[in-house]
Amino acid sequence: MKASKIFAALLALFFLAANATPDPICGLWWNEERDAKLEIYKKGDTFEAKIAWLKEPNADGKPKVDKNNPDPKLRSRPVLGLVILRGLRKTNAPDFYNNGRIYDPKNGRTYNCRVTLTEKRLALRGFVLGLPFFGRTAVWSRAD
Repeated sequence: MKASKIFAALLALFFLAANATPDPICGLWWNEERDAKLEIYKKGDTFEAKIAWLKEPNADGKPKVDKNNPDPKLRSRPVLGLVILRGLRKTNAPDFYNNGRIYDPKNGRTYNCRVTLTEKRLALRGFVLGLPFFGRTAVWSRAD
């Protein structure tokens, strides 16, 4: 009896490990300009992205900061390591993610976003007012 319980527990662990493969959206991505790498990772039931690498991480000999942020208290935080994407959720459609919010440190604005994933490309649509046709699409490419 004990051996069967141990076997059942090992079998359950095996299936949990097999299903723990990372989502295909996770990993390092080049932005469109190829001047930054962004790391997408899963946090709970959603996905986030942070700036993991900058071609030019410094300005005037100091780390670049979030100088365009609309909140003056946040303008001194470093851009490197900044979480720019939050709340992105995988949908039932394969390779489609929705309901995210993305922050652009180049202009200090935050947008709704959705993502379509292809083999080595990620089409990220940023938009305002909850209307995807009021926005633009940036294409990120796999960096890892």
